[in-house]
Amino acid sequence: MKEYLLLFRNASAENGYLATNQDMAEDMPKWQSWIGNIAMQGKLVHTAPIEYAASLVSNQGVEPGPHKETNTVLVSGFLICKGDNLEEVQEWSKTCPILKYQNSSVEIRPLIPFPTN
Repeated sequence: MKEYLLLFRNASAENGYLATNQDMAEDMPKWQSWIGNIAMQGKLVHTAPIEYAASLVSNQGVEPGPHKETNTVLVSGFLICKGDNLEEVQEWSKTCPILKYQNSSVEIRPLIPFPTN
């Protein structure tokens, strides 16, 4: 099985995520069920939401704030899973709770294992 990184992207406000506390409370059971389905198959490696606060480090120095795409979309969480193939992970991603939000997406990136010798 190959490992995949799923990046959850969602639109943001000026200084925080758009989701309200009520949205998050309503979404939590959906996330638990969705992630639980992957875990019950023995294919969950790790997952976590990401805080809004961030630092950008580049050759020009360190800047405060998360990186936002031009349309204010940013990474809000991730999941690393194992999959039999990309199509299996795509099918899981189609039912991800993040997709209820406009301008949201799940980016799937296959991971390259480091050599062990």
